[in-house]
Amino acid sequence: MRLSVVGCGYLGAVHAAAMASIGHDVVGIDIDERKVAALSKGEAPFFEPGLQEILTEGIASGRLSFTTDMSAAQGAKVHFVGVGTPQQAGGYAADLTYVDAAIDGLLPFLTEGDIVAGKSTVPVGTAVRLAPRVSATGATLVWNPEFLREGWAVQDTVDPDRLVAGVPSDDGYPTAEGERAADILREVYHPSVEKGTPFIVTDYATAELVKVSANAFLATKISFINAMAEIAEVTGADVTTLADAIGHDARIGRRFLGAGIGFGGGCLPKDIRAFSARAEELGRGESVAFLREIDAINLRRRDRAVDLAVDALGGTVFKKNITVLGAAFKPQSDDIRDSPALDVAVRLHGLGAWVTITDPAAIENARRVHPQLNYVEDRDEALREADAVIVVTEWDEYRRELSPEHAATLARGRTVIDGRNCLDAASWRAAGWTYHGMGRP
Repeated sequence: MRLSVVGCGYLGAVHAAAMASIGHDVVGIDIDERKVAALSKGEAPFFEPGLQEILTEGIASGRLSFTTDMSAAQGAKVHFVGVGTPQQAGGYAADLTYVDAAIDGLLPFLTEGDIVAGKSTVPVGTAVRLAPRVSATGATLVWNPEFLREGWAVQDTVDPDRLVAGVPSDDGYPTAEGERAADILREVYHPSVEKGTPFIVTDYATAELVKVSANAFLATKISFINAMAEIAEVTGADVTTLADAIGHDARIGRRFLGAGIGFGGGCLPKDIRAFSARAEELGRGESVAFLREIDAINLRRRDRAVDLAVDALGGTVFKKNITVLGAAFKPQSDDIRDSPALDVAVRLHGLGAWVTITDPAAIENARRVHPQLNYVEDRDEALREADAVIVVTEWDEYRRELSPEHAATLARGRTVIDGRNCLDAASWRAAGWTYHGMGRP
């Protein structure tokens, strides 16, 4: 099938390359000329495991191309819209400027029977607002939310755990037009459908809510265990053992019960804020009022990491050398959007510390945003003469491959702050380090 993908940022570039990898002819469209030029040469504009390989393969096969010309969408059967929905400046609501612009740009090139599939994370009610503009061309709008995890985005696109299609409906049941649109999406995702991946057909509102409610639940689970870490810190309990114990309950599960400095990135923080804002607009703000506290708990854990560093270094970090291991908001990514790691580093710098940051993938992105910090590519070089070490992104280079004995030969001090509770506390203590975890005695 011939497909177009409007918006070639993180979501769109991965989706375009992944669709080409399963056999479709795909054109990616973006207004950013530099991004399009890089993608056209087969160069991934960001770090994502597996993307470079399928991007190179798609370009070489001729099934994948990129352009800034929206007219290239003409002739495609399905048009995916994967542009950003950032948080509005000065507010919590999502900025839908790019979604509206993408739809308006597509309209002149749509023909009877085309499918426009929204993938961007949008407030509930967006699809029903956009649908008349699309249907006036004879095309059909569906909402097909993405559920990508950075670091596993390629896998999650070619082998998702579920597929959701919000289609035109009447009294909760798909119309004939909606059924036809769902069938076309089944063809697009044929490898997954054939292997039995759940394919859920629903109305627009439910499809929109599936994405934001999934993110809200994950954020809640993370902040719940971080709230327990706050209690553990004043009672002497160990939140890691606590998480292990309650995680054995099948109703709870252990995943996403890792206490630390909290979540960041381009999705969870802004999506739960936008969800809260939309609920207020709908007159149901009280239904998700807890999300404001979820956000507050998350941000407090960054404060806690800074406080641990200050206390561990005698009440002040002024003119102390602090090495921060990690800049990306999570491992296997170079994404620094709302990164807790960078936030902690910037706060320590503001308190007068000499902060050195290292990261396997995110240094250039971090340097562009925070040039005031010191960046070192080599991990060992970054550790030299450190008075304290803070692990804030749990890359394998830090949690598995860095031995405390080796670190001791490089650093000046023997203080380590484990912002992700990913180190073996006993091993670090045995090697002479003063170990500080998050919610751990």
